[in-house]
Amino acid sequence: VGQRVIAIGTALGEFRSTVTKGVVSGLGRGITAGSYGVGTEKLEDVIQTDAAINPGNSGGPLFDSGGQVIGVNVAVSQNGQSIGFALPINLVKSSVDNFRKTGEFDRPYLGVVYQMISKQAALLNEVPSGAYIQTVIKDSPADKAGLKMGDIIIEIEGKKLSEAEDTSIAGIVNQKKIGDVLKVKYYRDNKESEIEVKLEKKGD
Repeated sequence: VGQRVIAIGTALGEFRSTVTKGVVSGLGRGITAGSYGVGTEKLEDVIQTDAAINPGNSGGPLFDSGGQVIGVNVAVSQNGQSIGFALPINLVKSSVDNFRKTGEFDRPYLGVVYQMISKQAALLNEVPSGAYIQTVIKDSPADKAGLKMGDIIIEIEGKKLSEAEDTSIAGIVNQKKIGDVLKVKYYRDNKESEIEVKLEKKGD
């Protein structure tokens, strides 16, 4: 968060190779994205940026100051100013690898919108650090397994959750396949419990 970024795209479908700059405003965001009445989709763990992203920019790259692609521009908030979102590049790379292997872009998902709780915030509130569940998507794997809003996911497959890429919910799930069963440790009502969640593809 705070790192300088550059977005490139065809703004408004007319102005090709438009370059805008800004910073990473937030990480691990969960949003519902739609496109001109075509439908909506839940997107997890996206990058929030204040670099100007306009209709037509979708599919363009989001670079860091070193020129490395860190994301792909995907959405902009219609209710605010300078609030855009990009899919993390490792998510895109794993989807491309999956397409090369299977001919499909389907990938597994857990089905929660969450906010990470830092160790400091956890100590202040006398709860464990982890992913605080803000929303459980109806009929998602998480919903079917019994996770609820207000739960705190502490570990997945024995990995303690953090904001680091390889130990975030999206980072762990993206390394799995559709149909895999994950052991999820969570905190609810002052006690820890463990359940199994069977991953499904989005739209099932």
